[in-house]
Amino acid sequence: MLGHGTADDVLLRLRNFLTEQTLPLNGRLPSERALAEQLGATRAEIRKAMAVLESEGQVWRHIGRGTFIGARPVINLHDVEYLGTITSPAQIIDARLAMEPQLARLAALYGTQADFDEMRACNRRARGAKSWSIYEAWDNRLHVAIAQASKNKLLVMLFETLNAVRRSPGWAYARTAPEPPPAHSSFAEHEAITAAIEGRNPDLAEQCMRKHLGSVRGLMFGTRKLPTPPAAEPPAR
Repeated sequence: MLGHGTADDVLLRLRNFLTEQTLPLNGRLPSERALAEQLGATRAEIRKAMAVLESEGQVWRHIGRGTFIGARPVINLHDVEYLGTITSPAQIIDARLAMEPQLARLAALYGTQADFDEMRACNRRARGAKSWSIYEAWDNRLHVAIAQASKNKLLVMLFETLNAVRRSPGWAYARTAPEPPPAHSSFAEHEAITAAIEGRNPDLAEQCMRKHLGSVRGLMFGTRKLPTPPAAEPPAR
């Protein structure tokens, strides 16, 4: 029977539904009517749950076009697609290394308990993922939560643009197993980042994020080590 669950029940059902989907970033969701029928809720309950997810940056709505996965793009979708065609995976990693360690540092300084709870929830759900698509959804949500915990709206908007390009088709690297193995390196790395942020240790948070992105680079390009920066030349005498 429709409308029998609490608002929290409907929100949880909708969260689980979105996590299990294979829609790309900015992929269009089913209509409110279709979601209501599929999740056993009323359209009003779906609308309220969508409003919560929109406030979290999980979905965005365009009047007359529908509801889409991800935060509302800072630039339009055509620009995101264009950036995806002219940006290499190595350049995306370099951009992430320039931005995300600083976001982790700011999250340690300005994040709230609600932010920390969200990060820990993402880590739990990522560890329990039974497919790479579900894992990647929770991985993305963790990095979004860290960015939002910085409380710097300009940096969050820049991060969302980078994130949209990162999640564009063709960026992902090949997987050798159907689901994340129990010893997947990102599990411990994500938890270390979260612990440093929650512990209000900005230096460690920055360091842990940098180490994690170095591991991502290694998984993509066959080395876990970041390039050694060139030695500084001695000052002229």
